[in-house]
Amino acid sequence: MAVSIKGNVIVGQSGGPTAVINSSLAGVYKTAIDRGANKVYGMLHGVQGLLEERVVDMSEHIKSDLDIDLLKRTPSSFLGSCRYKLPDIKDGTELYDKIFRILDKLEIEYFFYIGGNDSMDTIKKLSDYALLNGSQIRFMGVPKTIDNDLAVTDHTPGFGSAAKYIASITKEVIRDGLVYDQESVTLLEIMGRNAGWLTGAAALATGEDCEGPDMLFLPEITFDVEHFMKKVTDLQKVKKSVVVAISEGVKVADGRYVCELTDNIDYVDAFGHKQLTGTSRYLAGRISREMGCKTRAIEFNSLQRCASHIVGRVDITEAFQVGGAAVKAAFEGETGKMIILKRVSDDPYLCVTDIYDVHKIANVEKVVPREWINEAGDYVTQDFVNYVRPLIQAELTPIMVDGLPRHLRLEDA
Repeated sequence: MAVSIKGNVIVGQSGGPTAVINSSLAGVYKTAIDRGANKVYGMLHGVQGLLEERVVDMSEHIKSDLDIDLLKRTPSSFLGSCRYKLPDIKDGTELYDKIFRILDKLEIEYFFYIGGNDSMDTIKKLSDYALLNGSQIRFMGVPKTIDNDLAVTDHTPGFGSAAKYIASITKEVIRDGLVYDQESVTLLEIMGRNAGWLTGAAALATGEDCEGPDMLFLPEITFDVEHFMKKVTDLQKVKKSVVVAISEGVKVADGRYVCELTDNIDYVDAFGHKQLTGTSRYLAGRISREMGCKTRAIEFNSLQRCASHIVGRVDITEAFQVGGAAVKAAFEGETGKMIILKRVSDDPYLCVTDIYDVHKIANVEKVVPREWINEAGDYVTQDFVNYVRPLIQAELTPIMVDGLPRHLRLEDA
């Protein structure tokens, strides 16, 4: 029998958005309402907005099953996001007191945060503070990140759709490169600061109708610029169009990002993360100058995390499920936990939800295993491909209006 409640719920979204993050929001909202929650509040721009008491009553913006379907298909963060780092509890007592006063004022009993590694750090700290101060509010993390770098969980909602987009665009770029009878090198710059899951996904472009990218460079392997130049030179001797996928986060031996070899990076977010861009442009410039051939630098940038027109059905379904599972777990008494996905089988693909202590997930980064990268360090293995391929299966067609996808918009955000 489903556990029902009468208290209030609050949910927020944090960090970089994905094509399916709102499906998790829909899962939280619908499950909470179905189980009897009095009100479901949404934080505008995460915990940073909460500190300013910027919240909305979700029921005023989601009024029908059609709205739920639209929300699931809407990319980016419906409630808005933030990159706000909570201080250690001992250094931020006044701030934590303020957060809990606001939550008490709203009569919140259940707090859900949809996000990645840094967001799970927020859940960890808030649940610890509640425990220390006798608060009965339950805190649950809902996994999200295209980077797929959250520990413990088999994969993260958002990654599958980003991988599907990357592999699809890689195929199209490869076709485009064969149009003219001249030598060219195309560099695809893909997101991934320290983990190469997204860049590795470009390998899925390989198939009967496509030879796939020629090389893949992940941040797990130290990048040697001179060795890279030699490999490109050797490839150009045997084929006219060379396509290389490279992570924005690749580093040279001294620890610098490749993009830092030419450009100064001034912007650093609240978590100390440098804004990475320019890797492909730097390498394309070197190739053009030293090899004298046509080059293209293509930065996928935010496109890989907002392409809801090519969202994976597996991904959007699992995103909804983890949102619902978080509500179920919290209503049954869990706190300080995150929902994880556990793979039962590859063929047929089957994944189930479970719960895990957020203290063992927050601030732990999952990178691509070395054995899933080839010995030369310039491609992924078949095991990597077998791991990712089930996650990109099937499609969920957008709800089209006047020839374009219709999204659900929150005017207040």
